[in-house]
Amino acid sequence: NDGTHQILQNYSHLNVISEPDNGMYDALNKGITLAKGDIIGIIHADDIYKTNTVLESVLKTFTEKHCDAVYGDLQYVKSNNINKVIRNWKAKQYNRENIKFGWMPPHPTFFVKKGIYEKYGLFDLSFFIASDYELMMRFLWKHNINLCYIPEVFVCMRTGGKSNKLKNIWLKMKEDYCVIKKYQIGGIEVLFAKNIRKITQFL
Repeated sequence: NDGTHQILQNYSHLNVISEPDNGMYDALNKGITLAKGDIIGIIHADDIYKTNTVLESVLKTFTEKHCDAVYGDLQYVKSNNINKVIRNWKAKQYNRENIKFGWMPPHPTFFVKKGIYEKYGLFDLSFFIASDYELMMRFLWKHNINLCYIPEVFVCMRTGGKSNKLKNIWLKMKEDYCVIKKYQIGGIEVLFAKNIRKITQFL
């Protein structure tokens, strides 16, 4: 209701689709399927890139290091003041073993070659709120794709997103645990560690 659709109609080179779907992940799957580029990046409605050089840094890393996916850091900011940082998510260097201790990259900073989606699949629509976690664990834990880290803030995410609403936290934990068991990452201790990690982001 903010005029976004009308604004987008002014850009003839964009492929704009506005239609009913089966939730956010279904919409993301449509976008990935339609994308013609070699690299997929996802930016949500209330998120913004921290700087104008994020995409340049991502492309340079893909080109120089020949990786399958690239990620960076993320900041949660106030919905009405993007200069006010609430949480600072420093993802740190990738180590696959850290997944067993609750580590994951911030999904909005996760750029992936389209060929990886074509090879290993899109978002699993059986998950209402943790399909991004399932997809990353499928790529990283099950298929062990080659991942590169850029130590800079990629995205500012406004607070109030679907996974951060109190009523959805319990559901997210249940779905996260299903993912952990599905890929045999560990047990309840992985889920516990995954949530404990968020506390350090407020410090």
